[in-house]
Amino acid sequence: MDRSRVAIVIPAFNEALTIHQVLEAVQSQGISVVVDDGSGDETAARAAASGADVVRLRGNNGYDSALNAGFSRAAQIGCEFIVTMDADGQHDPAYLGAFLQALETEADVVVGVRDRRQRLGEAMFSWIGRAWWGIHDPLCGMKGYRMSIYRELGCFDSYGSVGTELAIFAARRQCRIANLPIRTRARSGQPRFGSSLRANYLILRALWHGIRRGYNY
Repeated sequence: MDRSRVAIVIPAFNEALTIHQVLEAVQSQGISVVVDDGSGDETAARAAASGADVVRLRGNNGYDSALNAGFSRAAQIGCEFIVTMDADGQHDPAYLGAFLQALETEADVVVGVRDRRQRLGEAMFSWIGRAWWGIHDPLCGMKGYRMSIYRELGCFDSYGSVGTELAIFAARRQCRIANLPIRTRARSGQPRFGSSLRANYLILRALWHGIRRGYNY
């Protein structure tokens, strides 16, 4: 696939230690769009030096806001497909080829299915995601989308969905969903959502809003 058709959107907050390595591994597959979410370290500078298209946000806006900005940028530069990845090295770029092949040939949305989950909220979300929407791991940060799905919804996230709204929207629209197993690496540094208590709260809140809002799509 022509790399100009693909945006690899990477939200990043204080990921200076890993961002270069991640970008080096993905640059042959697409245009890297790094959204620097108000980092206090050299994340943005190192991403730019690695050849990424860097979107800088004022202040720390959060995961969903960063992805909203990344999708907006991908639309501006005319990409047809978007793959999201974390900046901390958890997602192996070796899976990008399989994601892009699925998007080009058989799927509207591709969802990574991780080999590990760590929180109660994630397990609950995954159970409901599989049973109701055919999405086996809704909270996996590595997903792929056709740009047409994003344009139909008009945003990536509108309610703090922890990265799940667009995939749920696609499933409710009877779009083709592919679930691809992936192996994840251990994260360096602090978890994105802080303590387990706070993380479970955010996840369960997103699940509730996803169920409630889903009937309006």
